[in-house]
This record gives sequence, C-alpha cells and structure tokens, in this order.
Amino acid sequence: MTASSTGGAGTGGTIVAARNGGDLVVETLSALGATTVFGIPGQHALGLFDALSRSNLHFVSSRVENNSAFAADGFSRATGDVGVLFLSTGPGALTSLAGLQEAYATGVPMVVVASQIPLEGLGARRKGMLHQLDDQKASAANVTKSQRLIQHASGIPSAIQDAWTEAISSPQGPVWVEVPQNVLLDPIMVPPVEDALAEAFDNPPRTELVKEAVKWLASAERPAIIAGGGVRRGRAEPRLRSIAEKLRAPVVCSPGGNGAFPWQHELSLQSWVEDRYVTDVLEDADVLVVVGSSLGEVTSNYFTFEPRGRIIQIDAEPRVLESNRPALGIRADAGQALQALDEALIAAARPQSEPVFSPDWHGKSPEQLVKETLANVQARLDAQDLAKERQFMADIREAVPDGMQTFWDMTISAYWAWSCWDSREGQFHSAQGAGGLGFGFPGAIGGSVGLASKGLPARVLAVSGDGSAMYSISELATAKQHNLPVTWLIVDDGGYGILREYMEDAFGQATATELARPDFVKLAEAFGVPARRVEPGNVRQALEDSFAADGPNVVVVETLLKMFAPTHLAT
Repeated sequence: MTASSTGGAGTGGTIVAARNGGDLVVETLSALGATTVFGIPGQHALGLFDALSRSNLHFVSSRVENNSAFAADGFSRATGDVGVLFLSTGPGALTSLAGLQEAYATGVPMVVVASQIPLEGLGARRKGMLHQLDDQKASAANVTKSQRLIQHASGIPSAIQDAWTEAISSPQGPVWVEVPQNVLLDPIMVPPVEDALAEAFDNPPRTELVKEAVKWLASAERPAIIAGGGVRRGRAEPRLRSIAEKLRAPVVCSPGGNGAFPWQHELSLQSWVEDRYVTDVLEDADVLVVVGSSLGEVTSNYFTFEPRGRIIQIDAEPRVLESNRPALGIRADAGQALQALDEALIAAARPQSEPVFSPDWHGKSPEQLVKETLANVQARLDAQDLAKERQFMADIREAVPDGMQTFWDMTISAYWAWSCWDSREGQFHSAQGAGGLGFGFPGAIGGSVGLASKGLPARVLAVSGDGSAMYSISELATAKQHNLPVTWLIVDDGGYGILREYMEDAFGQATATELARPDFVKLAEAFGVPARRVEPGNVRQALEDSFAADGPNVVVVETLLKMFAPTHLAT
C-alpha cells in the first residue's frame, strides 16, 4: 500500500505511512466485495477520496450527486450487487436525496458513505462551518433504511459491515453512514481490515400463514397472481412460474415486476395492469396472490381496482402489507416465501388421486381467459389511433438485443413500456418507484459499469424525454470520460409530455409544460459524444447502428406520442 502522508520513522529509518479513517472505509468496502464507488469529491470527504487512491476500488465521478445516486442504483440493479456512493457534506449530501428516494422506494441495496463536519462542530456547538446542517442524517431519514454517525475510527469497519448487512437484507434498500472530516483524516492505530462478512438476515414466512394460504388456494376456482418488483429482488422467478403452473393461475407483472414471469407464457397477462380488461380479471379472482407489490397506484390501475375475492399478500416490507387492501399478510422475502408456498402446494397435491387445482373461470380455462383478455386489450388499442406509438415501441423492442438491459426515465415511452415491454432475457429498469425525473441515463451509466465489472457485455440502452434528459445532460461528460457503451435515446416532444397530456385531459389545456430545449445532437457532439437525429420510422435502424458502435452515443427522435386509454369508454 502506498502512502499520501507520512508518519514516524520505522526500523532502519524507513518512513511508515500514516493510515487514517478513510483507509478503514475503503478497506472494509473492499473486504465486503465492493468493486466500484460512485460520487463526487468534496472538502470534508477528501479523506475518503485520498484513501481511494490507495485501494483497488474503481471510482466513477458523476457531475451531479443526484446522478451519482442514480448510477449507484443502476449498478446494483444491473448486477445484483450493492451500490456504493460517496457524498460530501451539506449540499452534496442533500443533492443526492431524490436519487436515494428512488432506490429506497424500489428496494435497491446501497451503502451511502457521507462525510460530515468535524466532530467539534456537531450538535450546533460551533455554528457557521462550511456545509453545516443541524442534523444531516435526519435529512436522509425519509429515503434510507437507517442512518449511522461514526464518531471514532475504530468503529468504522463494524459500522460499514452492519450497513452492508442491512442493505442486502429484505426489504433491501440504501443505508446511510456518516463519518466526520477529522475521523476520516486523523492518523489511526487500527490495523488494516483483513476480512469482513455480511450475510442477509433470514426473512422466512410463518408456517401457519403458508398453511392457511394453501387452504385458500386449494379451494380456489379462479386464482390469479400479481408479481411485483419483490419477485425480481428475491430472485424468485422460477418459484413464481412453478406455482402459477401448478395453480394454472393467470399472472400479471407490475412495472417493477416486469420480467418476473415469461411474457409469452400461456398464463401470462403480461404487464397490462393499466388496462381495465386485466383489472376485470383480477377483480374476478376468488383468491389473488400479490407478491412483492404494495398494490399501489399503478398496479391498482390508479386505485380503481375493487377485488371481490380474498387476497394473499406477500412482502418483505411490513408497512406494505394490507396498506391498500385487507389481506392475509405474509411478511417474508419473496424468494423464501414462494419456495415455502411451492413446497406446501406440492405436499397438498401429492396424496390426492384427482388434481387438487382445477380452475374454472365461468366455463373458461385460465389459458383461454388469458388469450381472450390479451385479444381484448389489443382490440382496444386498435380502436384508439395509436399506430405511430405502437410501431415506435415495437421498433425499439426489435432493435434491442434480447439480453440487453434497458433503463427508462419518467417519459411517455416509459409509460408505454410499463405495459408493453417484453424484457426477454434482458432486464427492464424504470423510475416508477418514486417517479422522479433523471433516472434513465445515469442509471444506465451505472448499469454499464457494473456489467463491465462482471466481464459481461456492457452495452445498455437509456430512454428519456427531452424534459427528463435535461436533468442528467451533464452526465454525457461522465459517459465520455469513461468511454461507456451507453446508447441514449431521447424522445423530444418539446415539453413535459405526460404532464401536458394529464393537464389537457383534466383542464382542457396545459400550463407550464412547454420547454425551450437545446439541439441535443449538437450538445452531445460538444461533449465529444456521437449523436444523430432521426425520424420515428427510422429509430430501429438508428439504434441498431448505435449498438454496434464503440463508447457512448445519442439518438434523438422528435415526435409527439400519446398514451393509450385503459377503459371501456375508449372503445
């Protein structure tokens, strides 16, 4: 290990490096398996960044802290590893909060290490220090699982190990750790960190609840399943499919659960949760299994969902259970819960001479019901003059290789993708957890970095509107600096398109939704990033060409897209 500062002389007059708290932070992270850190240097955090120079951790510097948070989030989503974020005090820490809200809402494991003013300034004992907040970690309380303040260097390894453990334990999420400036900088007697172990806390379902759920399902005539993001986070896709096939239960995936169930499976209602035909099926189920979803705004078709049957709700987050509907609430990790439920269903069926699970949807088989429901959804779309929108989304889908991961900002294209995107062997990531703007491009940057760290193909796609693109436009410099293979599709409709549509529907006119925006092609080129502007009909070829290129690139399409109407009134 090399040194940036020196201490006393060792034997024979050798200069011995003076280690500090920053070294303990990076040593512990490395021992826990971290490979990459995102963030921006700052005055009180200099000890962290100096220590990085003596470590094997790869640092990716964004241009805005919020985008660093999105990048760490994207890294974690793409790889399943913990995202690590370094923040400076005060403005730097506060600027990250919107990005952390998305990670918290979506259950993305992250360890956030924020610097703090020196210990003598804490508790308002000395006012007027640069970047000082009365209680910085309190600012993060709404967007992180927990917050810690470390006051002694000897406590750093255990605190970070505990934070890592909490981040990966379901419900997963970001965990906040603060280290004052002097604790990071002062020489220490603590020996180098040799090992660190973080294992997720066990979160199994209660046995009696699994038994009760099996009783309900064994007597169900019309079982159905909603698969949320918890299924993906719990790596429970195989168990979900096994259970669905045993029950012959139709499955619909929420936006966060997109990809949890095969799109073309004969029991798949895909992700059309915003279409009333699908909502009708879910309402008619006599037993509805909701896994890893709060039945929130989008999944409940904007709270129009009125179930007539019983609900079994499985979620690792106790605050989610029965928050929107009465249910048999099972607090557990989705992976552990579905494994237990699957095994219990096998046991329930084994002694029987006749099939235990024989669904009947008013004289229709579940497979027939799914086929008819999807046909009805397509017929509704056919009646709405949406040929341009449907072709545009189909062209993007055909251009994207089956295994490529995609990152979607809050834009009309993403709203379409929530319902119509078949993620195939890739993964679909969007900002629907908290719904803030600016996730797509920095999330894709983090995802690309993460895939490269695994030795995997690192080309990814980000999709933004012109409004959301301006939140993260500075990250073109990050993509160029690291030569990251990120293709950024910017759909430019001259404003906040979805808000324009909402206001026109509600009030007959839109206010404050129109935007002056740059020439995105010239702006990207100013960063040294190749860019092209194409007509909507040429988006497929443009994307295919961009995917074949090296490094970052941008495709701009100027078009106005409409959303589909989800109700019977549209037909």
